[in-house]
Amino acid sequence: MTLRDLLIDYPQEKFTSVAVTRFEAAQSEYESPMHRHKTGQIVLTLTGNVTCRTEKGIWLVPPQCAIWLPPGTFHCNRISPHSGVCMLFVETEEIRLPETTCTLSVTPLVTELFRRIVSLPETEATTGHARLLYQVLLEELSTMPVSGLSLPISGNSHLKAIAEAIIDTPSVHKTLSDWAKFTGMSRRSLERLVKQETGLSFGRWKQQLLLIMAIQQLTEGASVEKTAWDLGYESVTAFITMFKKAVGTSPGRYVQEKSGGRGFL
Repeated sequence: MTLRDLLIDYPQEKFTSVAVTRFEAAQSEYESPMHRHKTGQIVLTLTGNVTCRTEKGIWLVPPQCAIWLPPGTFHCNRISPHSGVCMLFVETEEIRLPETTCTLSVTPLVTELFRRIVSLPETEATTGHARLLYQVLLEELSTMPVSGLSLPISGNSHLKAIAEAIIDTPSVHKTLSDWAKFTGMSRRSLERLVKQETGLSFGRWKQQLLLIMAIQQLTEGASVEKTAWDLGYESVTAFITMFKKAVGTSPGRYVQEKSGGRGFL
C-alpha cells in the first residue's frame, strides 16, 4: 500500500469499526490531494509535523498532538520530511469527540497505545487483547483537551488569498491597508470580514498564522534565529516575546518538550 493510499483512505476490506495504521515519511515532504473519508479520522504526529487544510481552516499537528477530522471533512495533509505518523479511522459512535475539526493535546499514554496497537501482528489485530487496547485508546482520546494550533479561514476567498500570500512570503510584512488593497476591499470592510469569519482581529489572525508557521519550522529543525528572520521579525527577541505570549513558553523550551519523546518505532 502506498503513502497516498494511506492518506486518502483505509482499505475497506480490512475495516470493521476502528483501525490504526502508521507510516514514516521519506526525505522529501508529501502533500495528499484534497479528499474526504466516510469514517472519522485521527492523525497523530510522533516526529516531524503534519499540516492539515480544510475548507474552514489550517491546522498544525506537531509531536504530542493529533487532529480529529469528522466523517466527510474535505481536507489534505502535508507531511514534513522524516515524520512519523499514526492514523486512526473510526466510526463516530465508537468515540466521543466534537462534531467539528479540532487539534488535541495527547498524553504519553495515548501515544504509547498507538505504538502498541500498530506493533501488533496482523494475526492478533482482532483478538480480545487488541479490542481492549482499542477501547482504552478511544476512551483516552475522548478526554484529550483541544489545543489552539489552527487558523480559521472559513470558505472566504479573500482570507484564503491573504493566507496563501503570507505563507508564500512570510518575511514581507504588509499593513492592513496593504492587504485591503490586495483584496480590492476597503480597510474597514476587510476588518469586518476577518472579525465576522474568524472571530479574531486582523492582527491576531495574522499572528496566529505566523505562529503556526513558526512551530512548523521549529519542529522541522530550524533554529530560533532562522525562524525569526524567515518570518520577518525585526529581532530574535521580538519573535521570542511573541512566542512566549502566545504559547506560554520560549521557542527553545517548546521544541525540547515536543522532542522529548521517543522516536518513531
